[in-house]
Amino acid sequence: MRVVLFTGKGGVGKTTLAAATAASLARSGRKVLVVSTDPAHSLGDAFEVELGGEPVELEAGLYAAHVDARTLLDGAWARLQGHLSTLLAGAGVDELVADELTVLPGVDDMLALGEVRRLAESGLWEVVVVDCGPTAETLRLLGLPEAFSAYLERLFPAHRRAVRGLLTGLAGAGRDAQPAWDRAVDALDALAEQLTGLRDLLAAPETSIRLVLTPERVVVAETRRTLTALALHGLRVDGLVANRVLPEAPASLRGPAGRWLRERHAEQRRVLADLEVLPVALRVAEYTASEPTGLPALHELARSLYEADDPAATPDEVAQPLLQVRRTAGSGTSPDSAFELVVALPGAGQGQLDITRIDDELAVTAGGTRRVLALPAVLRRCIATGAQLDGDDLRVAFVPDPAVWLR
Repeated sequence: MRVVLFTGKGGVGKTTLAAATAASLARSGRKVLVVSTDPAHSLGDAFEVELGGEPVELEAGLYAAHVDARTLLDGAWARLQGHLSTLLAGAGVDELVADELTVLPGVDDMLALGEVRRLAESGLWEVVVVDCGPTAETLRLLGLPEAFSAYLERLFPAHRRAVRGLLTGLAGAGRDAQPAWDRAVDALDALAEQLTGLRDLLAAPETSIRLVLTPERVVVAETRRTLTALALHGLRVDGLVANRVLPEAPASLRGPAGRWLRERHAEQRRVLADLEVLPVALRVAEYTASEPTGLPALHELARSLYEADDPAATPDEVAQPLLQVRRTAGSGTSPDSAFELVVALPGAGQGQLDITRIDDELAVTAGGTRRVLALPAVLRRCIATGAQLDGDDLRVAFVPDPAVWLR
């Protein structure tokens, strides 16, 4: 099953393009769901229909829905929050503090992503197209499964959850409290399993992201940062879509209007040329005279955007792994060995980069996003000696630490 997520700076037309892509896929004979996690809920406006939380069929093979994060927050999360409070209070945490610790920023976004996963794994659809929120919200959304997993593991480690009797003993509770602890631990284990499933869904080869932008310098700068940040999360971007590109003005059009159109067209072309050097396929959607809403207009937009190509096709090339280790000197376990850690960061060539070694981890900040990466085992006994940005690859040099290498 194919999953395609659309995101971009607010107002660039990502919802319209997600809707057009889904409509085109359904016309090709596939069963398609397009679902919105954007709190603005403008997907229904693109189709000119009312949408709710349950998928509805708009035409043969095309289904659409909005994810209502507020309803999810008031339902499943409220119950889990109660279980978390039980564990914290039982471990001796003040009840008021326990309540505050279970109010987690972004949990509504995580629940929305979990609902997308539930719909995607229902087996009803061949392709799921996701209309995400604006870029900043999407970056937070896509990074939540990993962040929540780390929070959960620090607060309630898996080995502690596995020893239920120990937990009950620490709380000083009797056997009567055991069922409550069991329910709480079961809820935590279910949450951990859901987070693992979300990470697997986002990292799957069948899942990819398309960044929508308008050909403007400011928007392109944000797109570069987003491309780098998504790569840092290990997420795959399979295409850029430049929306609202002006056609070339006819030579017969003169005066201020003709001059403005030619200057604007030339500026947009210069911006597109800058995008073409990025290691991601670029498509162009021309500015239409009327707003493309409703199925007929969306089908026409998709035809001009994809032509004879399959909108759900994946690139032929294999995505480069986020981390690669290369030996640059020596062999085996010799102390004169040297290594290089290569971190693939598309779009990072023109942005700020910060790297910090923290014990067995490497904290990398790029594109406004920070991620802590676990170092491969062979590098944990090494010392970082330098780093450089080579195009879109971050290269960090390591040599063995004599104090621990031969132990």
